[in-house]
Amino acid sequence: MDVAARAGVSIASVSRHLRGHNVRRAEAIDQAVAALAYRPSIAARSLQSGVTRTIGVVVPDIVNPYFAAVVKGAELVSRGAAYTLVLCNTDEDPRREAKVLESLDGRIDGLLLGPVTEHSETTEGLRQMGIPIVLIDRRVGTPMGFDCVLVDNHGGARRAIEYLVGLGHRRIGLISGPLESTPGRERHEGAISALKDAGIEQEPDLIQIGDFRTPGGYQAALRLLALSRPPTAIFAANNMMTVGALRAFHDTRVRVPGELSFVGFDDLLLGDLLEPGLTCVDRPTEEQGALAMRLLLGSLDGRPASEPRQIIMETTLKVRGSCGPPRGSGVVRFGDGDAVALGRR
Repeated sequence: MDVAARAGVSIASVSRHLRGHNVRRAEAIDQAVAALAYRPSIAARSLQSGVTRTIGVVVPDIVNPYFAAVVKGAELVSRGAAYTLVLCNTDEDPRREAKVLESLDGRIDGLLLGPVTEHSETTEGLRQMGIPIVLIDRRVGTPMGFDCVLVDNHGGARRAIEYLVGLGHRRIGLISGPLESTPGRERHEGAISALKDAGIEQEPDLIQIGDFRTPGGYQAALRLLALSRPPTAIFAANNMMTVGALRAFHDTRVRVPGELSFVGFDDLLLGDLLEPGLTCVDRPTEEQGALAMRLLLGSLDGRPASEPRQIIMETTLKVRGSCGPPRGSGVVRFGDGDAVALGRR
């Protein structure tokens, strides 16, 4: 109202000018805006245009450093496009996820989502939001229902198991994630397929299904160590369960790799500073978030793909010092992972 009075025009003319339309006395309006240091209400403009310049980012575990890195990558890209991010945590709880998505409905222009499960019930709710959606790290419903940016979970887990088998391990314990989630299921299947291809029939007691949380990894590792014939090597399927397993090894005074070899999925911030360093399956975390945001911004800019896109990023095996041949195998270790069998006389 003050801007309109100072410029000598109607309030409607000021509103139209601020929305980018051609109006008479535009220069006078600009001078009035500058003189009064006027800032238009973002909320009011959102109501008028239906555009909020806000993107929702919903992750299953905000404490997990992986998701922190993903959000960082996404935010760096969105910042250049003048979007604000709203970050929400679902605590790996489907009911919490449903409430979060309901609260965001109508308040955001687009969504980056790490779904808790692959259950197809989530799909219809997402479609009803009527906004561009990109899934990160996980799928829901049909494999190609939405744009998604994943990593090669299956191949990464396979490489970890193949590495342990190559060192001579046959009793390999698995600490898998929840099988109803994409990374939990794919990493479990990758590990099992590698064991099968190596001719190893996995005993049920050597498979522990965890919850992607530190306490779950701790308890799973204790159960494996308490077996009458414990494993000679363990693979943990995410970083938080890796931390829990390492605490279990510390509390039970199990020497790594002297008594037990260990591989985790996802590098730890200080993984190379541990003694010994942690051998792990690594993935491009920030890049994954950045790529997901670029896909979403493309859809928001009116450039959606004709079909949902699925991008799978590569993983790498970082070999450090936490693995060696099983005890009593007659194998001597050289450097990081090289081993040779010694003949017996």
